[in-house]
Amino acid sequence: MQIFETWQQAFLAILVVLVFISFVKEWISAELIALSALVACILTGILSVDPEDPYNALRVFSHPAPITVACMFVLSVALEKTGVIEALGIWFEKLAGSSPQKMLVVMMLLVASLSGFVNNTPVVVVFMPIVIGICRRREYTASKYLIPLSYAAIVGGTMTIIGTSTNLIATSIAEKKGLENFSMFSITPLGIIFVITAFLYMLTIGKKLLPSRVTLATLLDNENSREFITHAYISKDSELNGKHFSQTPLAKMQKARVLEILRDGNKLRTPLNEIIFEANDEIIFKGVLEGVMDVSHTEGIDLRGNDSVGLEGIRTESALLMEGIIGPDSTMTGKSLKELNFRQRFGVLILAVHRRGRNLRERFEDEKLTFGDTILVQGPAQKMRQLFSQKDFINLSEPKHTVLRRNKAPIAIGALLLFMVVGALGGHFGIPQVPIVLLALVGALLVLITRCVQPQEAYQAIEWKVVFMIFGMLGLGMAIDKSGLAQRIADGMTYGLGIKDPYIMLALMYLLAAVMTEIISNNAVAVLLTPLVIVVAETLGVSPIPFVIAVMFGSSASFSTPIGYQTNTFVYGAGGYKFSDFFRAGFPLAVILWLIASFMIPKLWPFYP
Repeated sequence: MQIFETWQQAFLAILVVLVFISFVKEWISAELIALSALVACILTGILSVDPEDPYNALRVFSHPAPITVACMFVLSVALEKTGVIEALGIWFEKLAGSSPQKMLVVMMLLVASLSGFVNNTPVVVVFMPIVIGICRRREYTASKYLIPLSYAAIVGGTMTIIGTSTNLIATSIAEKKGLENFSMFSITPLGIIFVITAFLYMLTIGKKLLPSRVTLATLLDNENSREFITHAYISKDSELNGKHFSQTPLAKMQKARVLEILRDGNKLRTPLNEIIFEANDEIIFKGVLEGVMDVSHTEGIDLRGNDSVGLEGIRTESALLMEGIIGPDSTMTGKSLKELNFRQRFGVLILAVHRRGRNLRERFEDEKLTFGDTILVQGPAQKMRQLFSQKDFINLSEPKHTVLRRNKAPIAIGALLLFMVVGALGGHFGIPQVPIVLLALVGALLVLITRCVQPQEAYQAIEWKVVFMIFGMLGLGMAIDKSGLAQRIADGMTYGLGIKDPYIMLALMYLLAAVMTEIISNNAVAVLLTPLVIVVAETLGVSPIPFVIAVMFGSSASFSTPIGYQTNTFVYGAGGYKFSDFFRAGFPLAVILWLIASFMIPKLWPFYP
């Protein structure tokens, strides 16, 4: 039997495999992989750019799915900038009480509920430092809470069509294929079952499987890590004048070290060992209390030994120790600390790096930084504020303090409620049926016009990598549909493998989506599999709706690895986890949800309506 009917099908099969491998290997960023696949389909003539062609590749850029996803990012950041999400986080801390069990219950319920209507990434980003802070103050183990935090955000997103971008993509593709329109709460019954199941699992079986890991900050003994930043000037008659740093006693100090040198208020970029001191140079030291006493003079501390080298003490301040995560859009990814000239650039020190289950304490300066790396940073308070004010780092040590537009909070909440109510009740009680993409556009425009969020903030909030990856994958999906490859695969599964039972086929499709989403982007999985399962269902002669639902839930069921879902990647480094921790804690949950979905989906959405 001939595997492929045309060269186009063979080419696309090879292209899909290459795309899949590229996603896993991360040779280049995901959006470039997807857009390259789209361009390849155009260059080979499988897709055209002819406006009259129904398979015009440029039509993907008018697809409602990525537009809706972008608008949901804007609505989510509006809730963040108006303090709504932070207020819920503070409320959570009050409700958590002093019981570890109560804290877990309240955290999962609140995060799951919020994630049903807000992009779950900012929810996790806001709650992470709050949870870590509570754990530090009450001496709880943070690793017992951060995986449940991510899992609650994931299952919470399955409760509504807008809860996660995979739902929006799958339903949009299904509607383009002529299937019935999905309302806001079409999938809520199964979503609630998922939330309850995950909740009960984490309170019983999962709680016992969660590891006890230490975060980077706990690697250093509190007493030994209390270090100080000291500033001192070189006096005019100092014997240091005209000497290289390496020739002075400062290079041999044991309990303090030179961080940087300022001349006329400007930081010297010259390597430390090549600097020749001049009068009035300002030297910034870091060290424990005993070392500080050797290099500076502050009120209540005698100047010891500094007269002999001509240093005048000026001020001393405590060095803060804080944790942060390299963000997904950080400009530092792919660069080493040495390449970034990190210490001189930011005036702080990186003491350790956590990556993929390993705490790196030494010789990490040449390591290329990647998304999800957790860093332990030490420096003065002002420098810390400057460091964490940019999008390169997400602060884990304390909630990010920004100027919030709290007076705009009712407008942001109202915009989301309007979006939800009209989306849920459209077509009933005299409320017109409005497409979700139009509702999303109106909601995003409303929060922009009312200045709940500034345009620049909105542009920064949209994860353009995700949006353009969806565009590219939609083009690849269009090519697969046009070439007949989807039908060929469906025929192979139903006739070649002899799988004609829709119940077995649905279970396999959910399993395929769940396995793929543990390895590559969940959005890519939804784009690739949704058109395929529709063809599979039509080949079996059953309703495609249950199969679309299976893809939606399967492509959100990322529990077994820290790389399949962005929220897992965030907590991976923050909790000091190892890769295997996710498999041990999440694999049983993934299996349980697979069995539940395989049984419940045909009950809630029959094959033969």
